Amino acid sequence: MLRALEIRDMLIIDRLELEFQPGLNVLTGETGAGKSILLDSLGFVLGWRGRADLVRQGADQGEVVAAFELATGHPAREVLRAAGLPEGDELILRRVNTVDGRKTAWVNDRRASGEVLRQLSEVLVELHGQQDDRGLLDPKGHREMLDAYGDLGGMRDAVRAAWRDLAARRKALAEAEAALAAVRAEEDFLRHAVAELDALDPQPGEEAELDTRRRLMQAAERIREDIARAAQAIGAQGAEGAAGDALRWLEGVADKAEGQLDEPVAALGRALVELDEAGRGVDRCLEALSFNPLELEIIEERLFAIRGLARKHGVLPDDLGGFAEGLRGQIAALEAGDADLRARRQALEAAESEYAAAAGALSAARAQAAGRLDNAVMAELAPLRMERAVFSTGIRPAEPGPGGHDEVSFTVATNPGAPAGPLNRIASGGELSRFLLALKVCLTGTDSGLTMIFDEIDRGVGGATADAVGRRLAQLAAGGQVLVVTHSPQVAARGAHHWRVEKRIEAEATLSTVRPMRGPDRVDEIARMLSGERITPEARAAAEALMVG
Repeated sequence: MLRALEIRDMLIIDRLELEFQPGLNVLTGETGAGKSILLDSLGFVLGWRGRADLVRQGADQGEVVAAFELATGHPAREVLRAAGLPEGDELILRRVNTVDGRKTAWVNDRRASGEVLRQLSEVLVELHGQQDDRGLLDPKGHREMLDAYGDLGGMRDAVRAAWRDLAARRKALAEAEAALAAVRAEEDFLRHAVAELDALDPQPGEEAELDTRRRLMQAAERIREDIARAAQAIGAQGAEGAAGDALRWLEGVADKAEGQLDEPVAALGRALVELDEAGRGVDRCLEALSFNPLELEIIEERLFAIRGLARKHGVLPDDLGGFAEGLRGQIAALEAGDADLRARRQALEAAESEYAAAAGALSAARAQAAGRLDNAVMAELAPLRMERAVFSTGIRPAEPGPGGHDEVSFTVATNPGAPAGPLNRIASGGELSRFLLALKVCLTGTDSGLTMIFDEIDRGVGGATADAVGRRLAQLAAGGQVLVVTHSPQVAARGAHHWRVEKRIEAEATLSTVRPMRGPDRVDEIARMLSGERITPEARAAAEALMVG
């Protein structure tokens, strides 16, 4: 509910503070006094797109502050939570517009975007007028309005859930079919590749081990000849044999050398021991380097085969085993694919049946709700002097979707036998106003804390019809809050709270102000609306009669 509106330096308003109340709030005044500026300012703070030149001439910036009262569970609270903004029983919107066109907004003293303002406006305020193309005149919202009128939210949620399940199963089937088709296209390759890998059976780490053995064998061919020559030079035919001969010769004459050969003989003995150890070590090396040349060929053939398969499949040699497992998995999926597809198709058929049942039930419920709505609107049109008009809620088949498979539109025929058509194309200005009011009266029970604004919705009607419009507006405001901008004294007389918008000139500047109308002032204002600037006793009496009636 809108509690207060504060406007500073907007168009011809220098400073204005208004406190609104529950019930029917009426704004009256001469044409051009600034009533539309109030709505422009309210639309500005709510983030609506409107005129750009809002700042009052001579001011640096314009500012609008709107305060709303939020009941527990008001949908605006969810918008605030989603935007990460403070939430409470009072919601304060503030927006500033500078001369150069920059706009800045705050929600509960936190900076906010224009998009957040617009999301809040959708659950705070509803504007109705002859040029209104966002609300009742927009066919895109008629299905939701019918569902709300018929209290079909639960059935619509069931349809939405069935649609989500159906869409998910369609997607899953399509993905499974595509995957299976891709596997089938490569079936020959998969089976050949698995057979090739199974035949080779590469093991993790095998490639590195084979490479080491191959390099060792290749090195052995180059060094074995030198090692063999060294073995020959060390052995009995070489150094060891010569040292042994020298030792025997020296030992044979050592006793005649008076001890001078004792050390050389001992050294040669030690040398023979070392030569023997060296010879055995060289022999062991020669034995280790001995291999079958065919073994090198076998090792090289397997090593190259492993590396070739790794390059072919674009994996590391040690990953060939895991890659083979993956291919086997694809073959297994291929072999089980037909059964999987059958199961998925059966699940899709079940989901289609469930959606069709839910959507069909919703369609039937919509048809019943449409009949009730048509009767309710027709009952409201009679007091509005449109008893010959025909209102109809049309339901046509549409593409299935999360909201069902119905297209809903409100149509009217202004006279029996006349062709029916959309509200804004068939009805004249005055007729359209009354159609909108009748429809809104019937739908008002579906609103949740909305402040409804009617901008000269009574234009083009007068007398008893205007009185009926006023009574319906008062009825509409009984359980909430309605703001109406009007030139009709019959409508103004039904207001619970009344303001007059006036224009004055100060220091050659035109300014607009708003005064509350109470007691005699209100009687005079309604009398002025009846008779013009010259207020007669008869006009006052007529005004008092309207207010009483």
